[in-house]
Amino acid sequence: MAAVGLVCHGLRAEALDLACAAGAWLTERGHQPRVLKDDARAAGLEPWVHPADDFARGLDLAVSLGGDGTMLRTVDLVCDADVPVLGVNVGHLGYLTEVEPAELFDALERFFAGDYAVEARMTLEVGVDVGGTSSTYTALNEAVVGVSSPGHTVRLAMSLNNQAFTSYAADGVIVATPTGSTAYNLSARGPIVSPRHRAIVITPVSAHMLFDRALVLDADEVLRLEVIGDRSAALVVDGRPIANLDPGDVLRCCAGSHDALLVTFGQRDFHRILKAKFGLTDR
Repeated sequence: MAAVGLVCHGLRAEALDLACAAGAWLTERGHQPRVLKDDARAAGLEPWVHPADDFARGLDLAVSLGGDGTMLRTVDLVCDADVPVLGVNVGHLGYLTEVEPAELFDALERFFAGDYAVEARMTLEVGVDVGGTSSTYTALNEAVVGVSSPGHTVRLAMSLNNQAFTSYAADGVIVATPTGSTAYNLSARGPIVSPRHRAIVITPVSAHMLFDRALVLDADEVLRLEVIGDRSAALVVDGRPIANLDPGDVLRCCAGSHDALLVTFGQRDFHRILKAKFGLTDR
């Protein structure tokens, strides 16, 4: 018997219906489905509700039913427990999801038969010191320190490996993984990095300074950002608002100790997805 977590986009009816069908399918085959209380918004999911703080314990597989945002939430839930994640694309074309809804049950059959591979994706460990209190978060895509109010810039002093590097005056600074290089980093004209590579990408957003280039660092390097000046900033990790940062508050980023483990059947190709998303053609 396997324990399978079902994490779904709570505002998409198709995702909720698919979670119900998947839960029934798993139960009929002797497996144990789990869902989060906040996701149990459709009839039939309530019997499988599991506490969030214990969701990943003993889990054999997590299934994400939604888009890339749901994938990021699923990875955040189970990454530290080294649980593989199967992404089901209920929505738009995503970089992270592996199969379409109609393929879910075939994918589960293949998983239980051992006919799959796991692709390890680097994560970021994001530590933040706010008002003397320290917290740590995991990011698969990025951490962003940006303006907390429109019409102003934020000032950030950056150190690399405990050595002062430069100070930014910008709308924000993105610290991204290779996986996250095709998210907000791409919109800020940062470099696209193969998700199989291990690196830390630093991209300023609308920098008000001569040096406005992105940096690609080795995964072993450690980044420190301190809010300076007299304006506060806002920290967002994988699209989740985390905290307001006042002058003197500090963000530290390094490679995470746990990779995100994404289930693959060899049919998703990063370069093919990139071509499809941007309408690229062979010349």
